[in-house]
Order: sequence, then C-alpha cells, then structure tokens
Amino acid sequence: MGLNPAVPQSAVLAIDAGNSKTDVALVGVDGTVLATARGGGFHPHLVGAERAVATLAPLVAETAARAGGDGPTRVRHVSACLANADLPAEEQRLTEQLTARAWGETATVANDTFALLRAGLGDGREPVGVAVVCGAGINCAGLAPGGRTARFPAVGRISGDWGGGAFLADEALWWAARAADGRGEPTALAAALPARFGLAGMYELIEALHLGRIPGERRHDMAPVLFSVAEAGDRIARRIVARQADEVVALAVTALARLELLEEETPVVLGGGVLAARHPLLDDRIRTLLAARAPKAVPRLVTAPPVLGAALLALDHAGAPPSSYVRLRAQYGVA
Repeated sequence: MGLNPAVPQSAVLAIDAGNSKTDVALVGVDGTVLATARGGGFHPHLVGAERAVATLAPLVAETAARAGGDGPTRVRHVSACLANADLPAEEQRLTEQLTARAWGETATVANDTFALLRAGLGDGREPVGVAVVCGAGINCAGLAPGGRTARFPAVGRISGDWGGGAFLADEALWWAARAADGRGEPTALAAALPARFGLAGMYELIEALHLGRIPGERRHDMAPVLFSVAEAGDRIARRIVARQADEVVALAVTALARLELLEEETPVVLGGGVLAARHPLLDDRIRTLLAARAPKAVPRLVTAPPVLGAALLALDHAGAPPSSYVRLRAQYGVA
C-alpha cells in the first residue's frame, strides 16, 4: 500500500469489528479523530482470516479518503479489536493477515472485549479491571497488574456460554413455541413475539423464520420484546432475564477470582447492546449479585462506541501524551 501524504505518519488506525458492524477510526497521536467509516460484521470463523481481513480494506481506504487522501495509508500503529478472535491461534492468524496488509508500521490484534475494557478504564496508569460484554453474544476479559489476563474461549454453548441478544432471542422463541403448542408453561411471549412481526401466532412466526421470510438478523428484534414482557411481570420472561444477569456476574466474579482481584477495589466494565440498554430488571440484579459476590467490584457501564477502546489502545502503543487521551475521549462524548 502506498503512503498517503494527506495523513500524518504519526496517526494510528483503530478498528473495532463486531458481529454486526465494524468501525474504523483514523486518529492523530494528539487524540484528534481525523476520519471514520462503518461497515458490516466481521466473521473470520465463517469465512477464514484472510477473507475476513479483506473485508476491512474498503473501510480503511474510505477512512483515509475522508481524511483527505486518495487511498490507504501507512500509519504508526494499527490496533484491531476483533469479534470472533476468541483463541490465541485465531489472534495469531488475524495478526498475520493484518500485518501483511501493511496499513501500519506495527499491528496488534485483541478480542473486542478488550476494547470495552480499555474504554472503561482510566488513562495514564497500568490497566486493571474486568469487562463483560453482552451484545449479540457474551464474553469476558480481565487484566491484572503485570499484564496477567483472564479470558474465556467464548465460542458458544460448547465453551459453556449462555446469553447475548441472539441467544436470548432463541431462548424466548423456545419458551414461546412450547407455550403455544401446549408442551410448556404459559407465557405472554407466545403472543408478543409474533406480534412484533405483525403475525397472528407462533406457528406463523416459526414458519416465517424457517422459510427465511424473516431474515436471520431480525432475530435481534426479539430481545427487546423479551425484556418488555419481563417488565410486565411474565414469569418465564423474568426467569430468562434473571439467568442472563446470573451469567454476567458469573463471568465477572470468575475473572476477578482468577486474577486474585476479589479483595481489591476493581472496575467491572459492562457493555454491549443488551447491557447498554439499561433494562432495570437486568441491571438491578447484576448490581445486587455483584455486591453480594464481589463487594469490592465497582460496576461501570460503558455506552461509548467500542472503537474508542481500540483507539485508546493505539495511543497506548504510540506513547501518546495525557492530553491526547482527554481530547480523544471528549470527541466520543466521555470524560
């Protein structure tokens, strides 16, 4: 890739690639956001590392062009926080592909949970804390003094995962289907879920999903219905929401214990679409359980775009001055 003279070589490139969307930001080492771009989801587990990284190329080029150039640039450092980079071997393959693109003098890859964690921690000191992201899926990562980490495979039910928006939608569907045909307990979900799509009942919803008349990505529309039904008092929906809270806390407490931080005042950063929505039933139970199981944990909800965390990690790597962090955070509306 040729050097883009319109972009300073002291800039860094931040990439946050999630299951449903990808954000790219070109940031000066002074913390100024020079340009951004957004694209679709990032799925190396489905298409392979090479093809997945190739999908980032148009976004990198678009970002450079918006900064005033006419093509990709070579920056000081590329910080990529990527969904589905769940295992060290996956991170290694993605790092190799990202390095081969030569968008930066250096490049690092981390699971996107680390972007949330970095965004929720302070600047100018050794990062210590735990983050739980509950968006389309669920994951957790933690950092202890000395750089020790705690993380989970987070590849679905085979790695013990429970929760996230997609999972909650399927769980709500399961209970609603059984309620509708008599195999399970009654639940208002059996009427509320098909109504969300303008359908008469669960049979019609099941048929529409099975035959593809409702796109798979629209399953995410069902998670808000679940929370609404739970807030109205439905026992089944409330049980599902309670289980989600239990899983968030189980991840956080396990990571704190692994890192020997249970006896230290430690931030527990919460983020992702499900948690950022601040559903009272979910939020209250998480905070109550955390207070009981990890009294010194300090929960912090982060709603800023995760690309902020990737950009902060890039500034860390570039040795940016304190003023850069203040400027960058201000541009994303956080202190």
